Amino acid sequence: DRLGLYCRRLLETNQVMNFTALTDPADVMTLHFLDSAALLPTRALRGRKPIHVGPGAGFPGLVLRILDPTIRLTLLDSLGKRVEWLTELCRELDLPDVVLLKGRAEELSRRKTHREQYDVAVSRALAAMPMLAELCLPYVKPGGLLRAMKSNKTDGEIAGAEKIIQALGGEKPFVMDYLVPGTEVYHRVVTVFKARPTPGSYPRKWTKIKETKV
Repeated sequence: DRLGLYCRRLLETNQVMNFTALTDPADVMTLHFLDSAALLPTRALRGRKPIHVGPGAGFPGLVLRILDPTIRLTLLDSLGKRVEWLTELCRELDLPDVVLLKGRAEELSRRKTHREQYDVAVSRALAAMPMLAELCLPYVKPGGLLRAMKSNKTDGEIAGAEKIIQALGGEKPFVMDYLVPGTEVYHRVVTVFKARPTPGSYPRKWTKIKETKV
């Protein structure tokens, strides 16, 4: 029921906020909701405190929270209108424990209240892997994970991110490709284990992050 309501609200709002190119509810259920659920089978999120950086319409974070109520989810977005919509959506979906934050990822992670305070950082189609790592890993505790949902044609950017990932305290990325059930679409999850604290010099300012070469 919650996923059905989520789908209806998404398609209604999509007419003015352009969240997705999909207009068929069946496609939303498969290519957004079922795809988001690809992060659940490893149980890496069960009972954990993840932060979803750049959630847009809430994929995968809100879907994961609906499917597993033990997840203590925080959503972080820089756009006030999206945060307002997600706040109202969480109210309608009866998810009062979801925390919503408005701010720039590279700025908020410098605050003690958020830096290395989360078990996992998740993202989906947010940025190239070198930029994504710098935006997300500072939020993750040593011993935690970054789990990034990417296209399965991202070998180059993942290889190009290894140097910055190491500088941020992470280890070599682990890649898992999967077929979205009921489709012929292959996607991938990139998992980075954070072994060490992120140095204080990271994250850099956004202008420098954008200059990171893939």
